[in-house]
Parts: sequence; structure tokens; C-alpha cells
Amino acid sequence: MTKEVKIGIIGITALVMLFLGINYLKGVSMFKSSTSYYVEYTNINGLATSSPVFASGYKVGIVRGIQYNHANPGHVVVEIELDKGMQIPTGSKGELVTEMLGTVKMNLKLNLESKTYCQPGDTLPGNVNNGLMGIAETAMPKVEQLLPKMDSILTSLNALLANPALTATLQNAEKITTNLDVTTRHLNDLMKNDLPQLTSHLTTITDNVSVITDNLKGIDYANIMQKVDSTLYQVQLLTGKLNSKDNTVGLLFNDPTLYNNLSATTANAASLLEDLQAHPKRYVHFSLFGRKEKSVEQVK
Repeated sequence: MTKEVKIGIIGITALVMLFLGINYLKGVSMFKSSTSYYVEYTNINGLATSSPVFASGYKVGIVRGIQYNHANPGHVVVEIELDKGMQIPTGSKGELVTEMLGTVKMNLKLNLESKTYCQPGDTLPGNVNNGLMGIAETAMPKVEQLLPKMDSILTSLNALLANPALTATLQNAEKITTNLDVTTRHLNDLMKNDLPQLTSHLTTITDNVSVITDNLKGIDYANIMQKVDSTLYQVQLLTGKLNSKDNTVGLLFNDPTLYNNLSATTANAASLLEDLQAHPKRYVHFSLFGRKEKSVEQVK
């Protein structure tokens, strides 16, 4: 074997090893059997060749190639290479997911309810899930609209913080807190010292009320009410007799003649007393020297 042949063999071996190494780095297994399927998209969001393909979170293949579908403008066909034993149920989809760092991976959404399977070389429908990046991209216009309002809010907040009234309010709040602390201590003292005494007094009052209740319970209310009824009946009889004219007391209270006579007698007595006061000598005569008193009739 000449020197040139050895160099040629070494060069070919190096190229083969380089080819195998590059494919290995890409995730392409040259010695593992696989099957190919196609997924059609309208936007692949930067999907690259050799990107991993997952099913249920497990890597089942890689992206083998990406081609623009000239026969159907606006569509891109992605060739995926799956493990030999991988079967795809009909109705499954290929979903592109954009991760936080911007990398794109493919997830196979398998239709597990289907009992039939796609054949190698079939084309699956695809859809795009922008993930958190897509949500952030959708929210950016709203955030831009909120920025002027946020600026206004911050300006108002700065003006509020610079207002001396806020400092005074905080000082008042501190004083109120101190007063509340003092009030709480007083309340604790009240609950600790005065409340037990008050409770003891209430207990005593309750006991007294209980004794009074027991005493009241022992009273014969039926007998008392019977006596009260009898008394009221006697009072009623007395009142009836006072209003009647068939007895002395009734005549005394109800006979107008007796009233008139008494009135006349009282008037005569009053007239006699007035005359006695006016002319006492007509009725009484005193003699210091033993003169014989004249009778009242002589005087008259």
C-alpha cells in the first residue's frame, strides 16, 4: 500500500467521522431506523432544522427538513423524523411552542381517542402556540396604553408624598395609635380589676332575686285574691248603703232637709257668735261689789 493510498483512506475516514459527528450533534442518528411525516404550517416562528420533536413531554424525533410549499403559497411544510416504533393516531396535530429564550420546539398533540393511525409520509395539520412570549407580545399594546396613565399616577403620588398634610396625617395617626394603646391598657385594667367585682355584685343580686322569687313562689295568691274580692264586695255593699236612703247614714248623706237644717243651724250659731262679740254685756255681767246679777231676761 503506497503512501498516497494511506493518505486517501485517512482523509475519507476523517470525512465520514466528521459527517457522523455533525449529524450526531444535530441529533440525527445514522444507525437508527426511523419514519418520516410532514406537518404543514402558515408560520413556523423561526423553527430550525434538527429541532427536537416531543410527544407527551418525551423526545420522539427531530425536524429533518423545512420547505416552502410553492404549490400552496403562504404554507410551509416541515418534515419530521420519528422513531421507528412511533405511531401517530389520525386527527393528531403538530404544535409549535415558543419558549422564554425564543427557541421553538414541536409538540405532537396526539388524538388518543382515535383507533386508526397515519401512514409514514402523511401530512398533519399544524398550529402555533406562542406561549408566554405570545402573551407578552399581545399585552404590549395594552402596556403602552397604560404607560401615560402610570406616569400621571406617579406624578400624583409624588405630589401627594410632598404634601405637608401627609406628614401631619401620619403624626396624627401616631398620636391616635398611642391613645389607642393607653385606652387598651385601661380596658385591660378594667377587665382585670373592676369587671370581677361587678360580676360578683351581679351574682349577689342574682342570688337575692332568686330568694325573692322563691319567696313569691310560696305566697298563696289564690287566698289573697279571694280576700281582696271579699273586701271589694264589702266596700261595694258599704257604698250601696251610703247611696241608699233606708238607713241612718244614707239619710245623713242623701237627705237635703238635714243638710238645710244643719246649714241654718250653722248660720244661726255664726250670727249668735257675732252678736256675742259685738254686745258681750247683754249676755255676761260681772260685779266686783256683790251686786245682784240681773238675769239675762232682765237685761234684755
